[in-house]
Amino acid sequence: MTDDVTAKVLEIIAKQKRIPPEQVTIESTFQELGLDSLDAVNILFELEGAFDISISDEQARQIKSVRQMVEGVHSLVAEKKTA
Repeated sequence: MTDDVTAKVLEIIAKQKRIPPEQVTIESTFQELGLDSLDAVNILFELEGAFDISISDEQARQIKSVRQMVEGVHSLVAEKKTA
């Protein structure tokens, strides 16, 4: 599942948390990465800007892992392309 979207999400998480990119994997949970709610909000804002998407509060509350975040961004990008 490594593609441009996945790579960009991983890069944004690493940059926002100021951790080495190799520490962030698709299998990482927010807890493992030490992400708190403020980190998550900052990452979501960055993702919205990077992909020109809008992540609802309801979607944001359900995201607990990098995989869920990547899948959510993939879904929103696909929706945007078909709209």
